[in-house]
Amino acid sequence: MAARKFLTVPNVITVVRLSLLPVYLWLLFGKDELVAAGWLLAVLGVTDYFDGFIARRFNQVSEFGKIIDPVADRILVATAVISTMAVHAVPVWFGLATLVREIVVSLAVVLIASLGGARIDVLWIGKCGAFGLMVSYPMFLGATDDGWLGNFFFYGAWTSGLIGLVLSWMALVSYVPPALEAFKRGRKGRAEHHE
Repeated sequence: MAARKFLTVPNVITVVRLSLLPVYLWLLFGKDELVAAGWLLAVLGVTDYFDGFIARRFNQVSEFGKIIDPVADRILVATAVISTMAVHAVPVWFGLATLVREIVVSLAVVLIASLGGARIDVLWIGKCGAFGLMVSYPMFLGATDDGWLGNFFFYGAWTSGLIGLVLSWMALVSYVPPALEAFKRGRKGRAEHHE
């Protein structure tokens, strides 16, 4: 039963997504194929939404999945942002604004959990912000193409990127009240458990 819970379709998708990151980096830095790397990055981003949907829809949520999926998401985001900045496909300020927000959220989640805080549900505005950013980074790479498609990706990248960035930072502020409430609930639950 444990093996079956481990070998779920969402977990396989997540592991495959992680294993394709070296291919993405090879296309980017080894082959200098920025557009191809952008297409692969887009596929990796889309699969992130698929594995979560499959896990919930077909009751394939597992303890391993709860750990590996957010870890894979953070690795994917960090790799996408840093590598895209490294090839000068996105301005440094934009990449840093994305990274700083991710770091703050990650540290806050770890801190709340370590202090006994309850789990916080993902806000709709945060999902929209993350989606906008994950659409923009592959497009920034696609915008390096010299043809008309490059121009399309350029405007698409900035439109989705700026909207995603604003929504992501708005979500960060919006998480403060539920984070404080989750911390209080978690601490209260632990205190009652010890009584």
